[in-house]
Amino acid sequence: MNLRPLSLALLATFAAAPAFADKSAATLTEPQVRALLTGQGYTRIDDLEFDDGMWETDATSADGNRVDVRVDPASGRVYAEDVVSNLSAEDVKARLAAAGYSKVHDVDYDDGIWKADAEREDGRKVEIRVDPQDGRILAVEND
Repeated sequence: MNLRPLSLALLATFAAAPAFADKSAATLTEPQVRALLTGQGYTRIDDLEFDDGMWETDATSADGNRVDVRVDPASGRVYAEDVVSNLSAEDVKARLAAAGYSKVHDVDYDDGIWKADAEREDGRKVEIRVDPQDGRILAVEND
């Protein structure tokens, strides 16, 4: 039995694995997120978990208030619930429409992040997270 074709197929599979790997594998880890938040003055970082494409936690801000905080796993940008958005709900709808999404609805500013439900061009329903300062799409999850 010639194992060379099987060996080559397995090698090709492992070589291609990073292209199909979960995006969270190449992003900030829990200890890195804790260090990032501590460096920005947050204390009592509780219940840190990766959910809906972002790190989420309850923490005490530098001014002593308990806040919900989210961290973009790719950029490390911190979003706290008490931050005022530069965008309105209409701005978010317009940006998502320009990005190719349709039927944008249930646009809500929650915990420092804009959230919206919409449909992709292929008709799939998704939930989208949008940066409140620059309108950048942070995460898209199937709904």
